[in-house]
Amino acid sequence: MDKQLIVRLKNQFDSLIHGTTEENVEFWLARDIQEPLGYARWENFMNVIQKAIDSCATAGSNPDDHFRGVTKMVQLGSGSEREVVDLMLTRYACYLIAQNGDPRKEPIAFAQSYFAIQTRKQELIEERIRLHDRIHARQKLTESETELSRNIYERGVDNRGFGRIRSKGDAALFGGYTTQAMKDRYGITKSRPLADFLPTVTIAAKNLATEITNHNVQSNNLHGEKAITNEHVQNNTSVRNMLGDRGIVPEDLPPEEDLKKLERRVNSTERKLMKECPKLPEEQD
Repeated sequence: MDKQLIVRLKNQFDSLIHGTTEENVEFWLARDIQEPLGYARWENFMNVIQKAIDSCATAGSNPDDHFRGVTKMVQLGSGSEREVVDLMLTRYACYLIAQNGDPRKEPIAFAQSYFAIQTRKQELIEERIRLHDRIHARQKLTESETELSRNIYERGVDNRGFGRIRSKGDAALFGGYTTQAMKDRYGITKSRPLADFLPTVTIAAKNLATEITNHNVQSNNLHGEKAITNEHVQNNTSVRNMLGDRGIVPEDLPPEEDLKKLERRVNSTERKLMKECPKLPEEQD
């Protein structure tokens, strides 16, 4: 995500913070964050909020502590006012809304990190966004490789054949290093997937080559291990050449932290946030 966009979104969400006088609780109003999160229609945004409320209950927290219905007066174009329904939202509520939003929307991807972190330091938000991008890239690669496995199985290739195809594709991407050779280079145990230790750009490169293979296997109705291997090797070679044009040599990039550990750390965020996030104050009679 572009750094300027991160700065703009951070300043925008910072400016929308409200606070209670007595309990010193930060909260946001749903109608304030609706548009910044990329939702033009209130009805569509309410669908996301309802999913977030359900997630809150499922996690064992009382939704009333984090989602509070309120009404407020808004000015119409004619100069008159009318009453509209709104919601007070704690940081935890906003986090759940972001988690249930459309991750293809850049503001949603930003908000998932912004509301997950108790401090609003920009460098911590940027670090978590990079982590989120890497996890998302890995998930997309898993989906495309699952589709490739299904495609080639339907075209006469078994699981061992799939392993050979993928390894030869890796050799094309990594300048001759097979999957196992890259594991040895990175010091990864044989049982762990190579992709769990790759940087985001390499994961995305593998995914692009695999997506192209899936497309061409189906479009050209390729059958058999040899034909599909040639296709996959050609696509990984093309992606490697594209990276090389930009000065990136995949096998020379250092490994990154185990994604499984990072996922566990990210998954613990919601539990920690739920416990530490202050609740909305009791309603006054």
